[in-house]
Amino acid sequence: MIATLSSADSPLHHETSAMRERAVSGYPGGTGRAPGTTLSAVTERNEPTKESAGGPDGASGPAPAGGPTAADGRPRPGNRPGAPGDPRAGGRPGPDAGDGSAASLRDYRAAFQAARVPLAVLNRDGLVLAANPAFGELVGAAPGDLVAATAADLTELGTDPRIWSAYREVLCGQSERLRCTRRLKHPDGQFLWAEVTVEPLPDEECVLLSVCDISDRHDLLARLRHLQMHDPVTRLPNRALFFERLAGALESAAFEPHGTGRVGLCYLDLDGFKAVNDTLGHRVGDRLLGAVAQRLTHCAESLAERGAVRGSSGHLVARLGGDEFALLVEDSAGTEQLAELAQRVLDALQRPFDLAGQRLSVSASIGVVERAATGTTATGLMQAADTTLYWAKEDGKARWTLFDPERNAHRMTRQALSSTLRPAVDRGEFTLEYQPLVGLGDGRAQGVEALVRWRHPQFGTLSPNRFIGLAEENGSIVELGRWVLARACHQARAWQLERPGAEPLFVSVNVAVRQVWDSDLVADVAGILAETGLPPALLQLELTESAVMGSAGRPLQALQALSDMGVRIAIDDFGTGYSNLAYLSRLPVSVLKLDGSFVRGFRSQEHPNPADETIVEALVALAHRLGLTVTAECVESAEQAERLRRIGCDTGQGWLYSRPVSPDRVPDLVGTARRTGT
Repeated sequence: MIATLSSADSPLHHETSAMRERAVSGYPGGTGRAPGTTLSAVTERNEPTKESAGGPDGASGPAPAGGPTAADGRPRPGNRPGAPGDPRAGGRPGPDAGDGSAASLRDYRAAFQAARVPLAVLNRDGLVLAANPAFGELVGAAPGDLVAATAADLTELGTDPRIWSAYREVLCGQSERLRCTRRLKHPDGQFLWAEVTVEPLPDEECVLLSVCDISDRHDLLARLRHLQMHDPVTRLPNRALFFERLAGALESAAFEPHGTGRVGLCYLDLDGFKAVNDTLGHRVGDRLLGAVAQRLTHCAESLAERGAVRGSSGHLVARLGGDEFALLVEDSAGTEQLAELAQRVLDALQRPFDLAGQRLSVSASIGVVERAATGTTATGLMQAADTTLYWAKEDGKARWTLFDPERNAHRMTRQALSSTLRPAVDRGEFTLEYQPLVGLGDGRAQGVEALVRWRHPQFGTLSPNRFIGLAEENGSIVELGRWVLARACHQARAWQLERPGAEPLFVSVNVAVRQVWDSDLVADVAGILAETGLPPALLQLELTESAVMGSAGRPLQALQALSDMGVRIAIDDFGTGYSNLAYLSRLPVSVLKLDGSFVRGFRSQEHPNPADETIVEALVALAHRLGLTVTAECVESAEQAERLRRIGCDTGQGWLYSRPVSPDRVPDLVGTARRTGT
């Protein structure tokens, strides 16, 4: 309905040519006035026409039969005979066609003028053709003074390149509508949020611009967003807002020409916070979290005041959940700056907290990461921070630890190995090597220890210390241990059959304590011995001291059942754990294997270690009194072997006799070991 005001039969049509000369033709380099420049008021000219003069009330009447004419009497091009809207052309009748059209036109114009929503009709160059009083009130000018004004300047459509481009598309007919939110300044000096809509009028060469005040809705949404993005306990930004801010910081730092192009992160959690909740209750725990949040904020603000952090927008303190907090530093100046911030946080949190009569002391572990924003993702940065926080806890807590790429590479290797352990057993990537156990008295090889190796397709051959711990952590040690046990028993039985007249070699296999708990070790051993035909006396199972000492319940029952079966039980690395010698008399143990740290003191005859020799001598005497044999590990020289023999040690194992070898070389080592011993 407003189209009538801007069509060719309006008095404003005479101003169109002059307006176009002053129009904005492009942004920012086009001809004409650029958005944002000062506007000169242009008063609308209301030239009298036959229609306006004919009505008793000055309203426009029906157009003459020949159509509207210009000053020279010729038909105006905007609505010539046969054009759309001309009844004679068979097109859609215009608002001034038919009976009662004068009243309809008055209604349309009255509605436009009375509308409480700011409205303006624009030409295709973005200049105002007509504006209602509400629009004039919005921009602080009379509606008539707004004619020929640039609408983009009045509604801030030219300040954002993306919105400006979309606006030009509507003006050029390439888009049907633009709807955007802009922050406008009211004539009284206050700002308001407005939804600006621009869309073409049907069958007209002009567009309608409307402005809707959405300040109340915007404020409500802002309050709701604040509640959604902030932690109710500490009032700090929560995880969602932190990751939003982190992503924005990485993007802006990568493209900001005047910044450092780097970001830093201190990721921390409180040591022992669970104990506070468990002993004092969650209410005290929440108060402690609030007090911690205040100290963290103060630490960040103090650095900002010194210029170490770029203003209030250059840092963010957030609670990520539980007792985890993060301090984000945008445009960081380097690792020294992050290290200073981390130390400030540690010092601040070490001061006691006084909470409702409770005096609490806490500490924190902090992971510190600082790197260039280019090539860094929010996920990658948080993974590095989480890993570094774990290192800080692993190193003793109450400290900050800086991210170490080499240490992280080792961790990634551990993760890669852990994830491929289970399928590696099925793929046959493991193999066994054997190291002889030699009698120190006669130099005869009495048995061999089976040592597993992983022939990894990527990392090469790996020794047990690279993957056994991982296998125990993820549970794959049960399957791997069963394979090792079966393979070693098969091999021991094959040696026995190859040397029917010789003294058979026993095979010693390491067993993890998780194998005792997570599988039926007794049934596995019995089944494997039955399958291979190996006598139980030729199998020795080695368990670590920490796994055997203090055993009760199922582990002790399993060890007793295995001993009753005839299998020998050995305690490996004896002397390094928390030994409870009283258990030695009650456990079904046959052999003690002394840890190599005791044997190293026997290396040199010129510089002996009296303490080591005294301890080993006492342990050997104790074991013999209990009916146990003693094996010394890490024997590397003949001097060590001789001194251990004099003390009374029964067997030795080490590089003096042989490194671990493949099973086909073991028969040759039997004679070699005898000659070395003699």
